[in-house]
Amino acid sequence: MAGIVDLQVLLKEMQPVLDDVEYVFCVIDKKLNKNILDLNPVCTVQEAEGLTVILEKKIADDAGFTYEGVYSKITLLVHSSLEAVGLTAAFSNALKDVGISANVIAGFYHDHIFVPKDNALEAITALEALS
Repeated sequence: MAGIVDLQVLLKEMQPVLDDVEYVFCVIDKKLNKNILDLNPVCTVQEAEGLTVILEKKIADDAGFTYEGVYSKITLLVHSSLEAVGLTAAFSNALKDVGISANVIAGFYHDHIFVPKDNALEAITALEALS
């Protein structure tokens, strides 16, 4: 099934859902002798400075990784096309308007927004107002 590209439909059917797991962003040293997939990362991003991984906080703590900040993940249940235009801008602006930072990852089916844990409920309210 193809993803939705129409911005008005995307906003109407967004359905933001808050995950109750705490997440953190860590940078893993390239010399780590551990299979990264064993850490069950939500996402990895290779950068010049190291490998960024998004992990459940408990897993990061158990592995002894350092991080800054704890985040909540909000998933938009609408199946957005990777070629849709404006969805990220719309929800980013809604969160900006209430002073909440957003770290966004787009999967094939859904957009996932990581917001500071303390702002998660306010973020959900702001996103639901777009629908």
